[in-house]
Amino acid sequence: MSFSNNNITEKYLIDLLQQKDQKVLALLYEKYGTALLGVIYNIVKDQQIAEDILQSSFLKIWKNAKDYNPQKGRLFTWMLNIARNNAIDQTRSKLYKQRSKNEPIDNNLVNKLEDNLPIDQIGLKDFVQYLDQDQQKIVELIYFQGFSHSETAKQLDLPLGTVKTRVRAALMILRKKMLP
Repeated sequence: MSFSNNNITEKYLIDLLQQKDQKVLALLYEKYGTALLGVIYNIVKDQQIAEDILQSSFLKIWKNAKDYNPQKGRLFTWMLNIARNNAIDQTRSKLYKQRSKNEPIDNNLVNKLEDNLPIDQIGLKDFVQYLDQDQQKIVELIYFQGFSHSETAKQLDLPLGTVKTRVRAALMILRKKMLP
């Protein structure tokens, strides 16, 4: 099933989603699936797990459509947060931690997927450039690598409050740049 994504507006997708029109899932998957999978994979580093999380994320998006509020941000951002949170939850599970200790890393697969991440296709990097270097590093760790605020603070040797303040400031800048 192929759609011309250029002619589909975000409002149209939101209306279909909130009306529980089943064709919206195919539209959302075609329009955003690759980008969401790239972000999820960047966190879990396993293609099969990433695909499973993507599927469960779309199910959660479908079930929670009524919770989406266009005043708080774009549809893609809302979907990205759901997918990202699902991926982070997965990495914190006992089963995932056990499995990742027992499996060797396939560097070729990691390099191949990192080289083809769809982040640029959605223009996210264009918006992140508006942030200063400190904010960019924090956004990279939290939103693209799946670090928690505490883990980011430890990684960058910063107080937790500083990390939270920089994230908040970065999100305000990104929201202004991304919202039409």
